[in-house]
Amino acid sequence: MISKLSSQQPDFDEKLSALQAWEIVSNNEVASTVNSIISSIRADGDKALINYSIQFDGVKATSMADLTISQNELKKAFDTLANEEKKALSTAAERVKNYHQKQTQQTWTFTEDDGTMLGQKITPIDRVGLYVPGGKAAYPSSVLMNAIPAKVAGVGELIMVVPTPGGKVNQLVLAAAHIAGVNQVFTVGGAQAIAALAYGTESVPKVDKIVGPGNIYVATAKRAVFGQVGIDMIAGPSEILIICDGNTDPDWIAMDLFSQAEHDEDAQSILLCPSQSFIDQVEESIKRLLPTMDRQDIIRTALKDRGALIHTQDLAESVQISNTIAPEHLELSVENPESLLDGITHAGAIFMGKFTCEALGDYCAGPNHVLPTSGTARFSSPLGVYDFQKKSSLIMVSSKGANSLGKIAATLADGEGLQAHAESARYRLDN
Repeated sequence: MISKLSSQQPDFDEKLSALQAWEIVSNNEVASTVNSIISSIRADGDKALINYSIQFDGVKATSMADLTISQNELKKAFDTLANEEKKALSTAAERVKNYHQKQTQQTWTFTEDDGTMLGQKITPIDRVGLYVPGGKAAYPSSVLMNAIPAKVAGVGELIMVVPTPGGKVNQLVLAAAHIAGVNQVFTVGGAQAIAALAYGTESVPKVDKIVGPGNIYVATAKRAVFGQVGIDMIAGPSEILIICDGNTDPDWIAMDLFSQAEHDEDAQSILLCPSQSFIDQVEESIKRLLPTMDRQDIIRTALKDRGALIHTQDLAESVQISNTIAPEHLELSVENPESLLDGITHAGAIFMGKFTCEALGDYCAGPNHVLPTSGTARFSSPLGVYDFQKKSSLIMVSSKGANSLGKIAATLADGEGLQAHAESARYRLDN
């Protein structure tokens, strides 16, 4: 059901590399289809968007009005929620907002002795497109995690797109859009929605940046339109890696592994533990608990194809292997998680202690759940307020500064053979 490996087996490095192997947008056939869709949206706008929605999502639509959700509908979706759902959504939104307000950056300047002023101006992006998945599951949490940081950053307009297969609209997703302050919502998805956001149609405004996860068609489309618009990241399958000292209830660990495996068949769940007997207990828990899961077929496939229970020499080696994998979600299910923290160099989010299950981070802890996948935590960070702001350098040189800096600039420009650069600087010298 799930691979059992040992860090001491001769072919471990090879097995680990095979386990990590994943390329989200390597399919030429998918790329060809996506390029065709993008071309159609650019040429025919709303008409193509409607036709693709009918073709791929099976919706009944004759105009974009049929694929547009009004602000009144968003408010109604929230107002008609059960009290428990309403409270949960509101509390989660408030926690996400409070956390991300800590990330806000301000314009700053400093003045040098000669009166020259230097600094940086922080400006929010004007308009952002938010893609919310709607295929195998609905994700109101994704709305909160993408929209709220954008609003905290000061983004002027948020355009949300969400597929509705069979025309079925998830009210919790719409309610989340209402709470988060989304400005416009269109019930379209796939590569066609990404193209519409990137290039604009008669009804869908052209945005400056697109954020939010999706399937391989969405990921391929985001890569294709990058440069025309900004994007957050190319998201691969969800991942969880758990480092455990063997002192957590094995049922808890099994369920934590399930929590990511249930996303889709390509999700990855890995346990690193120095106790072989505990690994055997977790394996037994997996076998016993899996039949109780609603999405057991998806979980079983994910665990079989990309999951692993890995026996390590000690916790230090577990940390080393974790850094090699650079997981999206890392649980430190150990007695003293702080003792391992300094050694962790690559992870999207770190969940510390046995009571901190990854699911809390998905919904309501506060930090963003949009995280780097497929090893990209080596160079990427969680989505945050900083992703919705631009930085402009500020330079105001005094006459005295122009005299000293001008000589330096002219000398360097001469060395590069750029006469106009050099003369431009020399024109401002005191002589």
